[in-house]
Order: sequence, then structure tokens, then C-alpha cells
Amino acid sequence: MMDPARPHVAVIGAGFGGLAAAWELVRRGLRVTVCEAEEEVGGLAGSFRVGDTRLEKFYHHWFTSDTHVLELARELGTADQVLHRPTRTGMYYAHRLFRLSTPSDLLRFTPLSLAGRLRLGLLTLRARRVRDWRQLEHLTAEEWLLRLGGSEVYDVVWRPLLEGKFGVHAREVSAVWFWNKLKLRGGSRGQGGQEVLAYYRGGFAALAERLAGEICRAGGRIRLESRVSGLLVRDERVVGVRTAHGPVPADAVLATPALPVVADLVEPHADPEYTASLRRIRYLANICIVLELDRSLSDTYWLNVNDPSFPFVAVIEHTNFEPASTYTGRRLVYLSRYLPETDELYGRDDAQVVCYCLGHLQRMFPALRPEWVRAAHVWRARYAQPIVARHYGDLIPAMETPLPGLFLSSMAQVYPEDRGTNYAIREGRRAARVIAESLATAPLPLH
Repeated sequence: MMDPARPHVAVIGAGFGGLAAAWELVRRGLRVTVCEAEEEVGGLAGSFRVGDTRLEKFYHHWFTSDTHVLELARELGTADQVLHRPTRTGMYYAHRLFRLSTPSDLLRFTPLSLAGRLRLGLLTLRARRVRDWRQLEHLTAEEWLLRLGGSEVYDVVWRPLLEGKFGVHAREVSAVWFWNKLKLRGGSRGQGGQEVLAYYRGGFAALAERLAGEICRAGGRIRLESRVSGLLVRDERVVGVRTAHGPVPADAVLATPALPVVADLVEPHADPEYTASLRRIRYLANICIVLELDRSLSDTYWLNVNDPSFPFVAVIEHTNFEPASTYTGRRLVYLSRYLPETDELYGRDDAQVVCYCLGHLQRMFPALRPEWVRAAHVWRARYAQPIVARHYGDLIPAMETPLPGLFLSSMAQVYPEDRGTNYAIREGRRAARVIAESLATAPLPLH
């Protein structure tokens, strides 16, 4: 039983950032209550059932350099559940599929001239040699990639990917964001140059549930279907949260949702200028279609779609990474699209979305027939991807807020890295250490 005299922290959100923070806090002997609006833990790594196991609603994997999540798995005694597997990547361009998993694949990539292929290979090497990302902050990705690889490489390889993901915002995207993507993928390779990625046995939901279980065994509490509707403030200090199931008094509060959601919570209590600063970072939504097929489309795991006429930027055949036998033989395919929440596709009903995207997928794989589809699922996330523009670092709010007792740790704050469970875990634990130290030195309010 945890000492009731110990400081109590309320954590808003049971994604990996919130769970990692709660884990760090209970290990330091603090009392913790995690308030989660959904009916399960995991946040954007939430899952649904396929056969006898669970699958992420939005595609997930780790890179071999994702040390924070691997360390967490070791602490939980589940390091043996982390699986490392080589994957095949490719590109769909000009109505053809090209493999791009190894350096030799690059040499056979005929959409580029031989000189262009060499420039593309050199570009990735030069990008990985950048040690100080701050030297790129004043550049857009377009400016930097043109400088490194020239217009042919940019027009064939990079422009379609940027425009496919960020749409009208593509030319604003920071070089830092793109550098980080190249660094991660380039550094997650085996001895033969093939990309190696990691997955958790049973899916990310299994890790989130294991972590939640350990938090509760250590004395923490996790309240599901407990949306936070407001902050409790006394004498200009945050002293808890208001939820659908009543108030949760606390000595400190950590907010992990997207910054616009946090802005709504602080608006009644904070200076308008601070509230506006939380809304400066813009987000794209995501719509993700998951198809359960009775046969495979290809032998490629990650297929970038370098064709702006398609409504998705990638075709991710998950069962070319985690075997189909895990899912009672079903072949699982993700079709992902980042878009403004106002986009017409985002507002369509699920059946219309599936029909629309399936028609485009048949253009890519002419053999595909509707009867191959055994089930289809459509998932939406309003705040899926912060738009990382030039000088993005100047927009990021500090972890400690102007409201004493309130701390922030969201995926928009992991810069220069991009969103992902590894960095959510890192930043959640860092926030927990800051909170623990602040509570150890500051006098606590009387509830």
C-alpha cells in the first residue's frame, strides 16, 4: 500500500508518454492517478482485435536505435518479447513498383539517371553525417534536399513524399524534420544494408497493458473512460483535475494530450497570450484504413506511393513484418493519409472511405479483387502529426507552465525528433523526474 502522505500526481492521458511518466513516478515512491478518456490504454498505439490477437489501429514499429523503449521493456522483464526483423521497402512510381531495401536496389532504381542514383545514395550518407541539427533550422526540407541531391532526385523521390504527407504545407516543412527521418531509417540497418525494424510480440497494446499493470501493482491507479474536462485551481495553483467521474485532487498535474486540447483546459485560468502560444503549432489529422485480406498484395512491407493521384502516401503490408500466422492467416494492409480535419475524405463515412481507397489500390495491384477483403476498418486521429516548420523550436512550450503545478509532455515537444513511442517514453520519464524533484523541494498545498 502506497503511503497516503506521499505527493500525488494526476497524469492526463494513458498513451505511452503518460504511462511512462506514471511508471517513473511510482518507481520514485509517488502516488499517481492516470486519467484516460478512451476505454483502453495506448493512445495512438491503441488497438483492435484481429483473430486471437490485437493489432494497432495506426501502423507502428520501432527502429533499432530506439533505446528508450528497449530499456523500458528490460525494466518490465519483457525484453525477450521485442522482435527484430529485416524488412523490405519499396516505392510505387510511374505505375511501377521498385524495391529500395538495399544499396544494390538503389542502383537498379531506373526512374533516376545513374548520376541521380549516385546523388541519392550520397545524400543519405551526407544527411547522416550532420551532427548539429541546429544548423538546419533556418532551412526548409525542400531547400536542403535540393542543395544535397539536386532537382531530379527531389522531383522523383522527395517532393511526392513531402506533398503526400503534408499537402499544402509541404514547402513549409523544416529540414530538421526530414533530417531526422533519414537519420533514423539510415541507422536501422543490418550488416547487409537491409533495414531492420523492431516489433513487440502481441503488438504495442501488449506492452502498454503490461506497463499499465505494473503501474497498478506498484500502487498507481489508471482510470479509463475518464475524460478530463477541466483543471482544479486554487490560489493560482493547479491542484487537480475535473473528470467525468468526479474531481481528482493532486499536488501536480502532467498533461500529455495534443497542445490544442491542453489549451482548452488552461484557457479559463491562464494568460490569453500563453493559451494562444499553445495553439501556434498546427496539426494534421490522419485517416488510416486497415484491410484484412485472404492473400498478400506483395512481398514489400513499406511501399511509399510517389504518385500524387493516389489518396494515400504509403501502403504498409504489416504481415510482411509480423507473420500472418499471428492473425489466423489474415494478411493485413494499412493505407495511411495525413490531411486537414476539414478535408472531405476525413468526413466521409467508413464504407465510402474503404470503397474509394480500394479503387485506387486496384490501380496499383490490378489482380486485387473485392472478395479478397475479409474485413475493413477505418480509424481517425484528429491530432496525428504536428507540422514541423522552420524554427519550430521557437514554438515549443516549456515543460513547466506559467500555472504552478501544471506540466506538459506532448508529442509536439519531442523536437528535433518526430513523434513516436520511443520519444514519448523518453519525454514522459523526463517530465516525471522534473515533477518529482519539484515536489521534493516545494511546500505542498493543503487539499
